Amino acid sequence: MFEKILGIGNALIDIFVKVDDSFLLKNNLIKGSMKLIEKDEFKNLKNIIKIEKIQAGGSVANTMAGISYLKGKPSFIGKITSDEFGRIYKKSLENINVNFCYSEKNEDLETGGSIIFMTPDSERTMCTYLGISSQLSKEDINENELKNHKIIFLEGYLWDRGISGEMFKHVINLGKKNNIEIAMSLSDVFCVNRHRDDFLNLLKNDLNILIGNENEINQLIGKDKLQDSINELKKIKKLIIITRNKNGSLAIFNNEIINCESIEVKKVVDSTGAGDLFAAGFFKEYLDKSNIKQCLYAGSELAAKIIQKVGARLN
Repeated sequence: MFEKILGIGNALIDIFVKVDDSFLLKNNLIKGSMKLIEKDEFKNLKNIIKIEKIQAGGSVANTMAGISYLKGKPSFIGKITSDEFGRIYKKSLENINVNFCYSEKNEDLETGGSIIFMTPDSERTMCTYLGISSQLSKEDINENELKNHKIIFLEGYLWDRGISGEMFKHVINLGKKNNIEIAMSLSDVFCVNRHRDDFLNLLKNDLNILIGNENEINQLIGKDKLQDSINELKKIKKLIIITRNKNGSLAIFNNEIINCESIEVKKVVDSTGAGDLFAAGFFKEYLDKSNIKQCLYAGSELAAKIIQKVGARLN
């Protein structure tokens, strides 16, 4: 039977927009990056774009949606406001059977959003206004909501703000108290660069599972070559998952390296959510007590599906 998993992350409305490279240059956006922006810039960008699609998002929320697609039992905690985006967000998750464990109320800040600019080469560039999502605090976490889960999955992005960092540690302590495995995604290279020492300490002392792509892992360990990073990570003796795009994925587990080839697709339409859906497939099999090779393969299957469509949701 598929056991429960709880995701905790930034609750952000995803706004998908098709643009060309000249738009990115004109607006001083670095292709492939994730830029944190303030309220005014968010509103200004919304005024000059043509929205292609809108839905509930955020990295960990995408993973929970993927697990729901696989008929799992995911829950999610993320902070929203009682505004239009907040209502869209909550309904979007409830419609796909993700248990939303947060009671929204009127707040000073708005529900956060991420504008995802998609260029013809299938690359995505993100401008994210965190809004109220960055104010997720330990007071928003109910221990009773955590108790009946086997895994808590946190995103590295949450470490960006002091109040959320405090919440992060609070959740880890509750997880340890209730014998719940703690997993974390590294989120992106820029996030790892800002919090490298903190993330290393979390990995060594608090986490059971870490997921990151090759670039994020190398940044974390401070190495240029993946094999050098692997040699260092083997010493830590945790379950560490590394995604490598076309080069597949691998796991470091019990001092063993387990490799999995990628799944070839005819055409990449949009790379948004590939890592998030990989995590969904991996956790589905992990909680089903499959071997690690099968967990990696399930992650690759879901990632291959999502990159052949626009957005980070599978119908």
